[in-house]
Amino acid sequence: MGSKKAPKNRYVTKSHLSERKFRELPRLSCADVTALSAASPTGPNRNTVNRHHGMPRARIAEACEADSPLDGEVEADESHFGAGRARGARGRGAKGEAIAFGLLGRGGKVYTRIAPDVTRGTSMRVIEGKASKDPIMCTGGFAPCDGLVDWGCKHHCRVSHGENESVERENPGNRINGIESFWGHAKDRLVKYQGIPKEDFYLHLKECEFRFDMRGRDMYRFMLRELRERPLN
Repeated sequence: MGSKKAPKNRYVTKSHLSERKFRELPRLSCADVTALSAASPTGPNRNTVNRHHGMPRARIAEACEADSPLDGEVEADESHFGAGRARGARGRGAKGEAIAFGLLGRGGKVYTRIAPDVTRGTSMRVIEGKASKDPIMCTGGFAPCDGLVDWGCKHHCRVSHGENESVERENPGNRINGIESFWGHAKDRLVKYQGIPKEDFYLHLKECEFRFDMRGRDMYRFMLRELRERPLN
């Protein structure tokens, strides 16, 4: 007798799971169920679930990176992730922390990039690739964004974190509440993983970005359509 053929699966080319069983995994993932919780004695084991949770993250990151520049007014801010910071603390100085730089268009779409440092050159490389010079650019009170004027940004307002609320009352257009809201969303979500390996942090951050941008939309249907068009390997 010949070897048993693996069931055909339009969503992933190398999988022993049937389409019915495979569809359950992105459904759980889109519902933000961790791989540990999704694995069960009667279903896919944890290694299988981990693999099929991880592969779509790379596809999600590709989609985020390929997205068009942000339109309209833009908020820019940095945040720090790492040991002792997963529960939402902000600021600099934690050993082993990861630095993330984020942009938020006033339409609600966010873009993030892991940064090696908080220098002017690093922040400007992110901004130049994802924002235009014409709209208002509101940034946190960090010095690296001083380069916006030299770049040619026509309207730049700086908002210190501690002054954010008072500034907004005086001038509702000058605020960075939106990007700060995203950082809070990302940290609240990532804390449930109880630590993420440094090499995986980029994909997890991009997943937070994707989920934030997809709010109000059917993420599960979107992912199935994406995987039918470009199956995972």
